[in-house]
Amino acid sequence: MITGVFGMRVWAPVGALTSLAYFFHRQRIALAERRPADGQRPIDRSLLELKMVQVVFRHGARSPLKALPLEEQVEWSPQLLEVPPQTQFDYTVTNLAGGPKPHSSYDAHYHKTTLKGGMFAGQLTKVGMEQMFALGERMRKKYVDAIPFLSSSFKPQEVFVRSTNMYRNLESTRCLLAGLFQRDKEGSIIIHTDEASSEVLYPNYQNCWGLRQRTRGRREAAALQPGISEDLKKVKEGMGTDSSDEVDFLILLDNVAAEQVHNLPSCPMLKRFAQVIEQRAVDTALYILQQEDREGLQMAVGPFLHILENNLLRAIEPALPTSKTRKLYLYAAHDVTLMPLLMVLGTFDHKWPPFAADLTIELYQHQESKEWFVQLYYHGEEQLPRGCPDKLCPLDKFLNTLSLYSLSPEKYRVLCSRAQELELGNEK
Repeated sequence: MITGVFGMRVWAPVGALTSLAYFFHRQRIALAERRPADGQRPIDRSLLELKMVQVVFRHGARSPLKALPLEEQVEWSPQLLEVPPQTQFDYTVTNLAGGPKPHSSYDAHYHKTTLKGGMFAGQLTKVGMEQMFALGERMRKKYVDAIPFLSSSFKPQEVFVRSTNMYRNLESTRCLLAGLFQRDKEGSIIIHTDEASSEVLYPNYQNCWGLRQRTRGRREAAALQPGISEDLKKVKEGMGTDSSDEVDFLILLDNVAAEQVHNLPSCPMLKRFAQVIEQRAVDTALYILQQEDREGLQMAVGPFLHILENNLLRAIEPALPTSKTRKLYLYAAHDVTLMPLLMVLGTFDHKWPPFAADLTIELYQHQESKEWFVQLYYHGEEQLPRGCPDKLCPLDKFLNTLSLYSLSPEKYRVLCSRAQELELGNEK
């Protein structure tokens, strides 16, 4: 990943940020004042009007990021890359400012690894494309067919699309949109993306010095923890790779998950310990980015939460022109994005987010009381966010939960660099 500091082009001027912060502060107060004194009263859901939807999703199934050091390698044939005709949908990629697509350092890195059979590491497959198309169709059934919320064809004024700058994510987004709008569009599809050095749709360990320092050595230390250590030794011995220090549960799960979803023959030991591998991979991830480490979670997903939070607050501002907001916001992200988001929201089920997993935030307004509510879904299942009295959560309660971890661009820069400044000060 490209290292470096945030470019000023990404963020608004400090004066604008201050004004925006004051606006959001006033909105929070107004929302709190609208809450009824008893705090709890039955809500007539038939009077709720859907106003906005935000979806954060993981890309579809792909090839592994790194092959295991086994004598018998799984064959990843280019035939797995066949594009299903129903998923074809033209799109253009730009940077956040609408300029040319940035260089993808990740894709360049993946292309250096050729798996047995000829595929590159981390490539979206036909299975992954079909998964994303199916997700788009599920969304169409709800937001086009069941609820007359979105138009039946893609319209740029209704949908905003952003993705990390990796080809598997861009292509996953294409397939989702093809399923959602059945390849029908009225206007160009623009997918916005950012430089790896300033991306916030995943924990940016390379750019955020504070996050990198906070988690330094934790991945290696996790493999030495009781339970994890014994299970790892058992699996590696069964595979005949006990001498390899590079293999941990994260690499094992990456290969197991990819092989299983494509019905490819796995090492018998991997099949036997598939559930253990997933659980220990989750344990490893939770050791690296810990639930009780608030600042760590802030640096991991705080800037992204700020984006989601701002979208909600803009949607409820009556003075804001409708042209400034969208009905649907799509964010193509990763498993390492979804896990900390779910942790922050108090809805993490201690299972690794599968390919094509989606986290959906729906914003509703009551047509009589004018109160605002949020409904949270994961895999299409209703969730009860932390701090909410009910699954249909008052917006102010939901925003309170987000505010504990959300970071404005300026606060993110400060928190990421603070530890570095302290260390440099101690060296003087």
